[in-house]
Amino acid sequence: MSDTPESAPRVVLGVGGGIAAYKACELLRRLTESGHRVRVVPTGDALRFVGEPTWAALSGQPVATTVWDGVHEVPHVRIGQSADLVFVAPATANILAKAAAGLADDLLTNTLLTARCPVVFAPAMHTEMWEHPATRQNVATLRSRGAIVLDPAEGRLTGADTGRGRLPEPAELFEAARLALRRGTAAADLSGLRVVVSAGGTREAIDPVRFIGNHSSGRQGYALARTAAARGAAVTLVAANVSLPDPAGVRVVPVESARDMAEAVAAERAGADVLVMAAAVADFRPVAAVGSKIKKSGDAPAPIELAENPDILAGLVADRDREGLAQTIVGFAAETDDVLAHGKAKLARKGCDLLVVNRVGGGLAFGTEDNQAVILASGGGAFEVPRGPKDDLADRVWDLVADRAGPARPESP
Repeated sequence: MSDTPESAPRVVLGVGGGIAAYKACELLRRLTESGHRVRVVPTGDALRFVGEPTWAALSGQPVATTVWDGVHEVPHVRIGQSADLVFVAPATANILAKAAAGLADDLLTNTLLTARCPVVFAPAMHTEMWEHPATRQNVATLRSRGAIVLDPAEGRLTGADTGRGRLPEPAELFEAARLALRRGTAAADLSGLRVVVSAGGTREAIDPVRFIGNHSSGRQGYALARTAAARGAAVTLVAANVSLPDPAGVRVVPVESARDMAEAVAAERAGADVLVMAAAVADFRPVAAVGSKIKKSGDAPAPIELAENPDILAGLVADRDREGLAQTIVGFAAETDDVLAHGKAKLARKGCDLLVVNRVGGGLAFGTEDNQAVILASGGGAFEVPRGPKDDLADRVWDLVADRAGPARPESP
């Protein structure tokens, strides 16, 4: 039996009958080693991929596989009632269909019907199955009821197939579970919102091996994307030169330069409810990149002529206002001195709804695991966020966005 204390958060890990069930073993290990009390509820088909002894050994808990196991404990009711989180990974097309229809023909679907805690589905299936209208309708139905359905990742599927439908990596699934537990019953408060986030630092080529860039790691932008997805939003992340794993449930669009980012964001903004520009975008670029590596000659190097990059944030605000769109736009201001004064001036100049202002340099913000900031609102008001994990700042941003954006709209299938 597990030596995890009874007071530990109780997680039900539902496992569907797909080849990606092997990844759930690593998710289970991460949950148990971080102090969660985990009860695994596999479907009968899931046991064809990973056997009952594996689940029992990794969880330290008995594994109930049917409603007839331990009938005196009424498991088909008690497991869901006592959970703090139900996390289904992989969630097959079959499980999504059953959950949307309210069927209860095995222990997992009974658990889903009796749970009154956050429920997260991590789908995994072939691309054609994920894109089928029936699956899209089932996903929309579940999201409309408050469940969090993460979008699957894109990559190698069973056999030689590649496409969207891959189960996200266990480390990112664990982060989604942790964030859902932290939010509790308010976990899906961004459900129905479509969000675009930018992250990372752009690079402006000087020659094939050198560039103008900055120290941004992309961690804050990734935290914003990760927390939004864990709160139910549909998230697209435009990422510039970031070497971080894709957050679970987030579609990632890689870019390199400021102009690349401007084009990508312009393409993604249509239909978005919220735009959060957290990337560190270069203000200038070389007028022309040299085609071959610049060599030392012993003489003073030729000066590099610079041109201004497009102002992505100001452009988004101008486009929104011109088109009369109901979009909430959030900007970021990284400053080294007179932080608040520069932030207020930038907010007035850019015209965005919220501006997150933080001090950078000297071991602050760039590349660190934590952050602190002041969030300025266009209508007045300044919200201090003390130094802490970047997820904390991200959640505070989304709290303010949720207040401004109003009730999330239902997602169309």
